[in-house]
Amino acid sequence: MGKKTKKITSIGGSALIEGIMMRGPKKNTVCVRTGKDTLYTEDVEVPMLSKRFKLFRVPFFRGIAGLIDSMRLSYKSLMLSADKAIESAEIEDEEPSKFEKWLDEKFGDKLMKILMVFASVLGVALAVGLFFFLPWGLFELLKLLFPALQSGGELVTFWQSVFEGVLKIALFLLYIVIVSQTPDMKRVFMYHGAEHKTIFCYENDEELTVANVRKQIRFHPRCGTSFMVIMLILGILVGLFVPTTLGFWRPVIKILLIPVTCGIGYELIKLCGRHDNTFTRIIAAPGLWAQRITTKEPDDGMIEVAIAAIKAVIPDDGSDIINCGC
Repeated sequence: MGKKTKKITSIGGSALIEGIMMRGPKKNTVCVRTGKDTLYTEDVEVPMLSKRFKLFRVPFFRGIAGLIDSMRLSYKSLMLSADKAIESAEIEDEEPSKFEKWLDEKFGDKLMKILMVFASVLGVALAVGLFFFLPWGLFELLKLLFPALQSGGELVTFWQSVFEGVLKIALFLLYIVIVSQTPDMKRVFMYHGAEHKTIFCYENDEELTVANVRKQIRFHPRCGTSFMVIMLILGILVGLFVPTTLGFWRPVIKILLIPVTCGIGYELIKLCGRHDNTFTRIIAAPGLWAQRITTKEPDDGMIEVAIAAIKAVIPDDGSDIINCGC
C-alpha cells in the first residue's frame, strides 16, 4: 500500500490528453496544457445519479452509480481535453484533401464528437468480444479436445471460470503493455503518475510544489487500474455461479452480472482507499502492481498541471477529508 499518509481525501482524478481531471466533493475541474507556459482550466459538471436517487447512495448500488457517473464525467473531460489539444496543436499550412473538405462541410465542429462516439462504441464492442466471448469460445474448443469437459458439473464450471478469468487478466495486461509503448499513451500514463503523486502530496499535508510532488510514490490504492484488476478477479468468483452447460448464454449472463461485480468491486476499492491493514494490502496488491504499467514518472510540466487541477477542487471546509491520523 505504500507509506501511510497523514490524511485520506475523497479527491480523485483521471489522466487526459495533455491534462488531468480532478474530481472533488463540490466540483470537478479539467486542467490542460495548451502551451509551454499556459494552462487551460475549466469546471465540468455531470448530473450525478447518487444525488438524484437515494437508492444509489446505498452500499453496493452506489458502486453501480459510481461507475456510470465516472464514465460520463471521464468522457466529457476527455472530449474537452481533445478539443483543447487540437486547438493548441501546430497545424501545417497545407491544402486539405477533398475527403477532409467533405468531412468539414458535412460535420463541421461535430466531427470530433462523432469520431469519439464511434471510437467508444467500437471500444465497447471489442472489449465485450475479447473479455467475454473469446475466453468462452476458447474453452469451448478445449471441450472438443477433452470430452471429459463436456460433462458439465461443478468441477468443470470451476476450471472454466479460472481459465476465463486468467485469460482476461492476461489480455488486459498485454493490452496496457502494448499501448504504453506508443508515445501518446505514454504521455497519458505520465499524467496519470502526476495525478497520483499530487494526491499523495496533498494527503501528506505537504505544500503543493513541483519538488514536493515529485518525491511522492505514484501507486495509489484508489485508482481505476486497481478497480479494473479487482473486477477481473471478482469475475472469476462470479463465473463459479454461472453453469458451463449454458453454452452461448454463459458470456451473455456474465455481461448482465457486471453491475453485481461492479458493486462489490467499488466497495472493496473504497475500503482500500480508507484503510491500510493486512486485509486491504492483499486486496490492493494486484492493482498496485498493474499501476507500474499504467503510471509513469511525469515531467515538471505535467506536475504543474496536476497541482493546478487539485488546487481548484480542494474545498475550504475540509469536506473532502474522510480519514485522519491513519
